[in-house]
Amino acid sequence: MPECLQEKHAPNSVCFGCGPKNSLGLHLKSFAHGDSVEADWTPRPSHVAFGDFASGGIISVLMDCHGDWAATYSLMKSKELTRAPGTVTAEYTVRFLKPTPIDKEWHLRAWPTKVDGRRVNVSAELTCDEIVTATMSGLFIEVKEGHPAYNRWH
Repeated sequence: MPECLQEKHAPNSVCFGCGPKNSLGLHLKSFAHGDSVEADWTPRPSHVAFGDFASGGIISVLMDCHGDWAATYSLMKSKELTRAPGTVTAEYTVRFLKPTPIDKEWHLRAWPTKVDGRRVNVSAELTCDEIVTATMSGLFIEVKEGHPAYNRWH
């Protein structure tokens, strides 16, 4: 199985959503697929909001991290970089279309809609049983040297 983007480019990251080194984190693993990134992830019972459905906060964290990796990956491709640039979320909006079950695997897909220098607009969707339950649109920025996130992946 290929190495996920996080393990390959940010093995020491402590990000709550996607950091391999955060023992209490969600450990999202994003994989490059053409121009998009995809991930399968299974929630835990503690990620509940009501009934058997997930917390919108958990969904938002995953969409944020996955969108950021789509932006990072697209910058690496467009600039022909071998090292992941430090990127941050400038803004994002999550739309909750249907309650998302916590007893099933989720599939996330994110892709760039516009790359403009250091700025990347990204769209994403979360599906469960092939039903889209949430979407995200966001703006992610490659930071410059001196920014606290400049070396965030290294």
